[in-house]
Amino acid sequence: MKMHRLVSKQQPLQHYQWGAACDGWNLVAEEGLSVKLERMPAGTAETAHYHKQAQQFFYILKGAATFEIENTFTQVNAGEGVHIRAGETHRILNNGTSDLEFILCSQPATAADRTNCE
Repeated sequence: MKMHRLVSKQQPLQHYQWGAACDGWNLVAEEGLSVKLERMPAGTAETAHYHKQAQQFFYILKGAATFEIENTFTQVNAGEGVHIRAGETHRILNNGTSDLEFILCSQPATAADRTNCE
């Protein structure tokens, strides 16, 4: 019987840093599916971009995120999520005063499938 590897923030497949002091933890890293836990400090923002192939789902665990999706701003609070379809220009911002933590699911994975708009 094959044992499944348990993953967590403390034991991810990989830890990485991005943007201005943001952290990410790979929980699932397959070609067809990526699941990440990410943390954004207060006052940070991602660059607007889109994915030609990948759709994404963001689920907010802690804090409140502001999403810009196709030039429309939406606030997503802890316990809520938002689906981004392939081809939609988007970015996430943490305009709050504390850390933002969220789960990010991408299907398929976004490796080599990101086009920055700025």
